[in-house]
Amino acid sequence: MPDVPPLPAPPPALLAEIATQSARPVAGELHRLCAEARARFGDTLVALLFYGSCLRSGNPGEGLVDLYAIVDDYSRASPSRLLRLANAWLPPNILLLRTRMADGRLLQAKCAVLSLADLERGTARWFQSYLWGRFAQPSRLVYCRNAQSERRIQEALARAVLTLLGQALPCQEPRFDSESLWRRALALSYGCELRPESADRPARLVRHDREHYRCLTRAAASALAGLEAIAGEADLYRNRLPAAACRQGRRRWRLRRLQGRLLNLARLAKASFTFELGVDYVVWKLQRHLGQPVEVSPRLRRHPLIFGWPLLWRLLRERRLH
Repeated sequence: MPDVPPLPAPPPALLAEIATQSARPVAGELHRLCAEARARFGDTLVALLFYGSCLRSGNPGEGLVDLYAIVDDYSRASPSRLLRLANAWLPPNILLLRTRMADGRLLQAKCAVLSLADLERGTARWFQSYLWGRFAQPSRLVYCRNAQSERRIQEALARAVLTLLGQALPCQEPRFDSESLWRRALALSYGCELRPESADRPARLVRHDREHYRCLTRAAASALAGLEAIAGEADLYRNRLPAAACRQGRRRWRLRRLQGRLLNLARLAKASFTFELGVDYVVWKLQRHLGQPVEVSPRLRRHPLIFGWPLLWRLLRERRLH
């Protein structure tokens, strides 16, 4: 698929909002996971980003923490040549980080491994929304190696915002506020993946961080062609894109939806042999999607790439019905 059009430099106000949001403090448990990541990746670790449901709840101990380990390159991030190739071919790879708390509780994280170069390309140029759809949402920079890397990470997060809003604008009404813009944008991005969330999930996400999304929209508006702030209104915008551009943008989302779901299946298949406890992870994910237990036969555990396809087909069929 073609890349999205080149983006302008993020406006200073957008970078400032991203810097403020990403630097907010996190629960102390995250620092223990950070230590595990630094021990795992050594000096190739550039940054560690925390996002997802545990960030929103403020309690990393209540589920599986979502982390992104940003590395210099894949060649030093894993001792296995197979894992390095898989990470370069279809990033990110997923691994499990575990640490014990002082009170004996087990803290676990699903840690995605991504190079800094892929983060920068994926948030600004990739056709698929896999990265820019994620990183336009709030995240925390738990660790960063130096000020230069921090700046590059913040610029990538800002470009994710510009990419998501710019790609979603063709699907907007002629007039809208920031909340409806982000609800639509996140719904489009989520629709490109095999997710178990309910239809009102984007609305709940936006309500959770309404003021942050309002600030992002205001800060990004000047850099987005076709998005016009209505004079005299605090949070109202116009869609100034020509009708032909809107039709083309909607067609791109239809292609992106098909591509994204196929890539999601490919990532699930890849996880079955690249992710530690990969079969257990994929089955857990399938159970979340399907809402019912999934039996793990001995032959599925031994040969997931051969006997796992019926489960993946079932997942795709069920997702089509929602």
